[in-house]
Amino acid sequence: MLESHQSVIKFPTHKLFLFAFVIILCTKLFLASVLDLYSDEVFYWQASTLPALAYSDLPFMTALLIGAGSSMENGSALAARSLFLILGSCTPFLMYWLAKPITDKKQALESAAISLCLPLGAFLGLLAVPDVPLLFFGLFSLGCFERALRTNDFRYWCSAGLLVALGLSTHYRFFLYPLAAIIFLSFSSITRQHWANSRLWVSIAIASLGLVPIIWFNLANELSSANFYFVDRHPWEFQASGLLHLFKQAGLVTPPLYAVLAFTAWKLWQSAKEGNQVAILLLCFALTNLTVYLVLAPWTDATSTSIHWPLPGYFPLLVFVPSALRDLHELIAKRWKPITAKYLICSILGLGFSGSLIALIGVGSQAFQYQLQPLVGTGVLSNKMAGWKEFSGFTEKLLAEKMPSRFSILVSDNYYTSAQLEFNGLTANALTLDKDKAVRDGRIAQYQLWGKGESGLLDFTGRPLMFITEDSTLTILDKHSVLDSICKHVDSIELIDELSLFNGDKTFSFFIANRVVDRTSDPDYRSFPCPYPPRAWIDLPIEGESVQNDLLITGWAFNEDLGIDEIELVIDQNSIATLNYGIARSDVVEQIGVKSDPNAPNIGFDYVLDSHSIENGTHDIEIKIIDSLGNATSYGKRQIRVNN
Repeated sequence: MLESHQSVIKFPTHKLFLFAFVIILCTKLFLASVLDLYSDEVFYWQASTLPALAYSDLPFMTALLIGAGSSMENGSALAARSLFLILGSCTPFLMYWLAKPITDKKQALESAAISLCLPLGAFLGLLAVPDVPLLFFGLFSLGCFERALRTNDFRYWCSAGLLVALGLSTHYRFFLYPLAAIIFLSFSSITRQHWANSRLWVSIAIASLGLVPIIWFNLANELSSANFYFVDRHPWEFQASGLLHLFKQAGLVTPPLYAVLAFTAWKLWQSAKEGNQVAILLLCFALTNLTVYLVLAPWTDATSTSIHWPLPGYFPLLVFVPSALRDLHELIAKRWKPITAKYLICSILGLGFSGSLIALIGVGSQAFQYQLQPLVGTGVLSNKMAGWKEFSGFTEKLLAEKMPSRFSILVSDNYYTSAQLEFNGLTANALTLDKDKAVRDGRIAQYQLWGKGESGLLDFTGRPLMFITEDSTLTILDKHSVLDSICKHVDSIELIDELSLFNGDKTFSFFIANRVVDRTSDPDYRSFPCPYPPRAWIDLPIEGESVQNDLLITGWAFNEDLGIDEIELVIDQNSIATLNYGIARSDVVEQIGVKSDPNAPNIGFDYVLDSHSIENGTHDIEIKIIDSLGNATSYGKRQIRVNN
């Protein structure tokens, strides 16, 4: 892909670039068509159906783009992602456009090709997320800014200002671009001269229009958006794990390419000290993005800071990575052999491109759960972007059978399930009781503003509803909490069905309530019985226990409001026996706080199984808890080894 000063590496750069670009593009197009929208994407889609200048976590740009794409085909994930695919696929061409006047046509093409070897960069566009327009507007504005500084062309000054305004209308993180420009303009006596240019101030005035959506939302909503990003989202306490930031970034970029980028930054610093304005410019934009997240990593949201937020900092360096690789080739060739240098440089780029494909395939694996689970097992593959079509089809059928009334409403325990219900056309106004993830993601204020939160239930007093919980994302205590919330708003409620996808990796429960009631004057009210899930614990046997002769099974189980009728012993998915249930366990009642189980305090169980009745070897053992309504729940799966 690159050619050294001695022309040792003679690869047709344009052909390699086109080959790599087509592979990445085709992979993204295919995966974008088979992967369901995940939580962030479906929220942005939901926001697009309710246009506004800004929302609780973002200005309008992401919602605008996803809404424009979705208008081509309702309910299509590919359509929703279409404009992001276009913008993300433009990144290599923007790199070429940025680098060409700074270096030359050949090295600009090499920079474009190398951008496909940056795994997170090549990944851009597969998902409809704000990182895509953020980087697009960032690189585009940087290119216009560089041209404006060099030519003083009024068109470039205006274009730079407009692109910054669009970037500021995308995400708070875009603030680092104008911050980098301010640092550049204050760097030295050479760059400070630009402050006297009236055209710069016109550009700044245009760019400042991008602040309007953010300022408008925060002033209208008690600074809730700014508080989330700058206060609530981050722990602001030192976390030692943040010190691993550099190592995580090196792993994501691939260590060899990360080292090359560091070498490129060092070279730019040497040129900057000599007064090279282009070197100062690129270094300011690169290091502002990289250094801010490096410094803040031990105090901020570790997941986002350490993964994708620093990505914009690498692209300005790519302009001079081809030159840095040539220098490295020359150094290696002098120390060893030219052929060794050639293979090392090629391996750096090859590893980076492989990383790009691995990143795409890793995310895309979610769409092939049933094909891959026999190979990797359950609980391994993510299912955030899988199963939503099956879920929607199942829900639609259940609604037709159980709730044909057009006046019924749909409510979920989390915001992304409610958004999926709307995206798939099952309702135009799904509600959510989310008090966990919506808070963590800074979206609870938005749902309250839309009237789609818990308080919105009062607008539907008297109507029947279907309540849906995604059980695979809930602990037993979590499910108790959400059911307790819904039971405070309905007259009666019952479990009607369950859905298990991907061998139990993604599960849902469906409840029907006869009508919503307004009990604001009675805060202690809740419908009775509330269909809480059972809680249980198996004392014996323990995981991996080796058994001979008699197998003792002991533990406790209770079910608030409903009570438990019986508990079955299940071995290798076959019911073997009914356990002795009803042993007094006052200790559990007191410690756990059992309140309304009709069997309390007699909630213990035991059983003695002759292990000779099953074959020697490893077996899966669990209990099946059956409540007073006949609902069955499996619990406590573990392995034992019979060794008689």
